[in-house]
Parts: sequence; structure tokens; C-alpha cells
Amino acid sequence: MTHAHPRPHLAILIAVTALGPIALNLFIPSMPGMQRVFATDYATIQLTLSLYLAGLAVAQLVYGPVSDRFGRRPVLLWGIGLYILGSVICLVAPGIEAFVAGRVVQAVGGCAGMVLGRAMIRDIHDGPKAASMLAYVVMAMVLAPMVAPTIGGALEVWFGWWASFLAMLGVGVATFLAALAFAHETHHGRLPVLGGVDLLAGFAHLLRRRRFCGYAFMVAFTGAMFHGFLAGAPYVMVEIMGRSPVEYGLYFIVTAGAFAFGNFIAGRLAGRVDGDRMIRVGLAMCVGAGTLPMLFMFADILTPATLFLPFAIVSVGQGLCMANGVMGAIGVEPSRIGAASGLAGFLQMFVGGAAAFVIGSLMGDSAAPLTIGVVIAAVLGVVVFIWGMRADPSDARLAAE
Repeated sequence: MTHAHPRPHLAILIAVTALGPIALNLFIPSMPGMQRVFATDYATIQLTLSLYLAGLAVAQLVYGPVSDRFGRRPVLLWGIGLYILGSVICLVAPGIEAFVAGRVVQAVGGCAGMVLGRAMIRDIHDGPKAASMLAYVVMAMVLAPMVAPTIGGALEVWFGWWASFLAMLGVGVATFLAALAFAHETHHGRLPVLGGVDLLAGFAHLLRRRRFCGYAFMVAFTGAMFHGFLAGAPYVMVEIMGRSPVEYGLYFIVTAGAFAFGNFIAGRLAGRVDGDRMIRVGLAMCVGAGTLPMLFMFADILTPATLFLPFAIVSVGQGLCMANGVMGAIGVEPSRIGAASGLAGFLQMFVGGAAAFVIGSLMGDSAAPLTIGVVIAAVLGVVVFIWGMRADPSDARLAAE
């Protein structure tokens, strides 16, 4: 890797990466009120969330390979421009249809930073340093969405729903100007122009690489523990345990803080401790602590503390796993960093979304779907990582293709 070119600062990579997730969380407190604003049902309003997530997931498959061809900087700027356009559409939308369309455009644009931030880190740094930087980026991404709903709720109460989107627009414009000045190009060896078939062939090539699958699916399954927990824990706390949403929020802060702490530790240890070793420790924490709520449930001693405190340990383990796993996945083939970043991100969101849907759909009068689902996801993460790290003679042949 050459150091002759100017490199973007960590701060701008954090800003562009957090743009999409912040917009997702800032709007959530306004969702109930939007039902009255557009005179529609809550199921339709939910589309502003579900289609936003779908846009984040699918767009990741495009940004990576396109940036491999045209460079990270121009694609990133176009993406932030789309985010700004989506915010404007939402602000001036005459009806719910246009508003939902604006949210999709906003998601597709905000997704650019999520993919290209990871790719730019890997362009300019090798394994340990890249994992360290990504860990700090993820830590910031966790902390920012934690405060975003509080800010969004205050804006909703004081000014109305439009204030949140005005804030998103302002943040988008500021981020665009900062990226224009400081998001220097990091990818200087361009690939040929790729068509749709070539894009799919590139993804198929990566999926045939055992190490890529080992890292990427490990990240996806450990992430699924978190998404599944988000889908089931509020129901268990409020409906089964009879606790208040406020109490759930307080316990969740501990969990989110533990995840940020795990990423901080991963960032500090990168370069001194092997990334795969951190992943193994993290997976052990996920399986060990993740099993405890299930055992407490069967022993009929499941409480908020016995649910959330073990999962806080799980969250620290996830922090150790995810940055190292993502950097492992997108470092398998240096010529396909963008494609690998996009595909790994898509798998993470797809598997996480599927886990959230299944666990959320199965919730009833028992916490079993949540506690058992978390254990299944943890075990699958361990299995796929062990499988992926085994020597595969075909990997050398595929890398040369």
C-alpha cells in the first residue's frame, strides 16, 4: 500500500459511516405522530422503517463493486448527495407515498458511507491497524444512535416531526462539505467496468472463498444475536415481566455501552493481539454468556438482571468479534475490497433482519424464542468460523482467478 497520497482522517470516516444509522434512529420517536400527519395506519408508517433497512441492505451490494471501478471518493459523494435529496423529499412530501420514497432514497444514499468507510480503512491500513480503526468507528456508531432517539424525541416535542428531517438535512450537507474537503481518494488501482452479470460473478467468487465465508458469516451470526435480542427483549420485559419501557431503556443502555466497550478493547489490542485470537475469545464470551438467559429461563429465575447482564457480556464479545471479522472478510482479496465490504455488510443485515423477524414473530407467553434463538445464533457463529479457518486448497486457486 502506498502512502504517497493524502489519506482521510478517522473523524471523516466516522462521520460518513454513521450518517445512515443516525437517520434511522433519529426518526423513530416521530413514527407514532406520523400516523396522524399523513392520516394513515401504523402498518404503513412501519414501511418507513422496514424499507429503510431494506435500502441499507441491498444498496451495500452495489456501492462496493462500483467503488472498486470508479474510486471511493466520487461514489461516496454521490451517495451523500442522494441522502440529502432523500431528506428534502421527506420534508416536502405531500403524502405518505412520497414520504416513504424519500426514506428509501435517504437509506440508499446513507448506505454509501457504511460500505465505503470500511473499504477506505482497508485501503490505507493493513490487518491490525485496520481492525483498530474499524473498532473505533463501530464504537462511535453505537454511541451516536444511542443518543439519536433522545434528540429526535426532543425535536418532535418542541417543533414537530419536520425538525428531525431538517436536522438530517443539515447533518447531510455538513458531512458532504466535510467529505468534499477531507475524504481523499484511497483506491488508486481501478478494476474494469462491471456489468450486472460480472457483479454477481464477483459475489459468487467471494462466496466460494472459505475464509471470506468464515469471517463474513461469523460476523452475520454474532450480529444476529444482537438483532434478535432487539426484537425479543422489549416484549419479554414489558409483556412477560410486566416492566416499563423506561426500565427496558435503562437496561439497554448497559448492553449498548458494553458493545461499545468491546469495540474499544478491540481497537486498543489491535496489533498486539492477533485478530483471530480476539475473535475466538469473543465467540467464547458469546456462547458462554449467551447460554445463561436460557438456563435462567428453564430454572424459572429469568429477571431483567439475569437477562440483560449476561447479554452485556455477550455484547463485549461481539465487540471483539465484529471489527476483526469484518477486516478479515474484506482483506481476503485486496483486489475486491469494495465488493467484499458490500457483500459482508449485506450478509450482516440480511441475517440479522431474518433473526429479528423470526424471533419477533415467535414471541408469545414465553421468553424461549429469544433465549434459545440467541444461543443458536452464537453456536452457528462458532461453527462457521471454525469451518472457515480450516485450510482449503481451492482458496489459493480462487485467489489467483
